[in-house]
Amino acid sequence: MITFEDIRENPKIKVLIERGNDVLGVMGYTEHSLQHALKSAENAARILSLLGFKERDIELARIAGFMHDIGNVINRIDHAHSGALMAFEILNEMKMDQNEIASVISAIGNHDEATSMPVNSIAAALILADKSDVRRSRVRNPEFTTFDIHDRVNYAVQESGITLDIEEKTASLELQIDNSICSVMDYFEIFLIRMTLCRRAAQFLGIKFELIINGMKLL
Repeated sequence: MITFEDIRENPKIKVLIERGNDVLGVMGYTEHSLQHALKSAENAARILSLLGFKERDIELARIAGFMHDIGNVINRIDHAHSGALMAFEILNEMKMDQNEIASVISAIGNHDEATSMPVNSIAAALILADKSDVRRSRVRNPEFTTFDIHDRVNYAVQESGITLDIEEKTASLELQIDNSICSVMDYFEIFLIRMTLCRRAAQFLGIKFELIINGMKLL
């Protein structure tokens, strides 16, 4: 049985993540390094764990979370679909169970907001984990005066985290934003589609999605 550690230590997957991050750096996108891959993996697993899913589903969410951005090595555009095809080849080569491969690649292929849909529990957890990773350290542009709105929005986030309240059946993305760098309206302008997707993902898992910025509930 293929484990998350098998995936994490696979040199091919590491190279694809690192080189994909390099590609996005040249294109001016935020960091999508091994750190983002690990954060997405652990948060996706944590979400399913707190909701009482089976251990194997939790492990598959970790795997999908770690591999979800490998398609960036080809191009940012349509990276979810190219990444899913690449993941199939790698996981098939590693002789993962075909049903498990299907679950993982469905999640990877449905995580990007342009074409995404929470088609299974792993995809839903991945969407919530990926879209909640908003932080200052992901901005790679060293010149504040040349920030575009994406840079400003990410740089303005001083603290972020997604928490689950099982009793209330809610998943809450809580952000602390420096209003002198980015307004709440700027955040909505960039991330409204992502937040709508998070709401759909939460609904798939039988919970509600909340967005809290500077202590104020906005969704």
